[in-house]
Amino acid sequence: MLEAALAAGIAIPHGCRSGFCGACKGKLISGHTTPGIHAENALSADDRASGHALLCCVHAASDLQLEVPGVVPPSEFPSRNFPARVRRLERLGDDIMLIELQLPAIDPIKFHAGQYIDIVLADGARRSFSIANAPHQEGIIELHVRRIPDGRFTGEVFTTLKERDILNCEGALGTFWLREDSTRPILMLATGTGFAPLKGIIEHAIHVGITRPITFYWGARTPAGLYLDALARRWADEIPNFRYVPVISGDAPDWTGRRGRIPETVLADIHDLSAYEVYACGLPEMIKSARKRLTTEGKLFVDAFYADAFTFSTPPSAKD
Repeated sequence: MLEAALAAGIAIPHGCRSGFCGACKGKLISGHTTPGIHAENALSADDRASGHALLCCVHAASDLQLEVPGVVPPSEFPSRNFPARVRRLERLGDDIMLIELQLPAIDPIKFHAGQYIDIVLADGARRSFSIANAPHQEGIIELHVRRIPDGRFTGEVFTTLKERDILNCEGALGTFWLREDSTRPILMLATGTGFAPLKGIIEHAIHVGITRPITFYWGARTPAGLYLDALARRWADEIPNFRYVPVISGDAPDWTGRRGRIPETVLADIHDLSAYEVYACGLPEMIKSARKRLTTEGKLFVDAFYADAFTFSTPPSAKD
């Protein structure tokens, strides 16, 4: 169902496209579907009993009427296939590689800050990566790629990929972008390379002069996981409306900053989130916990929580 909607230009919120993150949950109002396989924690028993399903996993067995929150009308920037040349490779850490792609000179794709692209492998398998730069940086796309143990594509990135190689891509994809018509203060939450799309959004917000308060929480197990910490600290020093809160959850004896998990850190700082909007990107566990805790304990409106979940698994559409 998700693939059919996206092919028709209907931007349904989604993340992993493989039944792990729960972002594409919708309610069946009428009609019948054929169920698919999904992670147990992505769709609760109560969800199933109330007619909800993950649209990346089910197939239509009849005409359907669905209720899906956050659907975006057909994009002004339709997705399409394109070749991209590897312009630059830079290690940002032991297991993080920056890939800068040169877009075609004639009719390059357009995108919203925060969207992602698929890299299409030789056999048609796909790996999805968020765009880490803002649209005003014309002609390039920046990706942050974490090396995954036994990852098919990410293994190549760290061993055989070289500058001037050509990658087959599709994009731009996704509904994760800044709602610029809002006046709400912004909370941004990231774990690991979930920083990538938020970096693009922050750079876009700076470029267009957004003055709403932005507080950015970036979580990692160790300080090394905050692989562009210096950049985030520079933003905090230079931008009056920007605040940066790094959070470490693992063993780091020399760390003097905040410790714990992202949701609990946010709630310790802000008890009432009803005036805010949240952009969260990273591991599904963080997304799920943040969505639940911030909307219940923090009184955040459900429709003010925007998320992009990263999964690292074997399905061809998973984010590698």
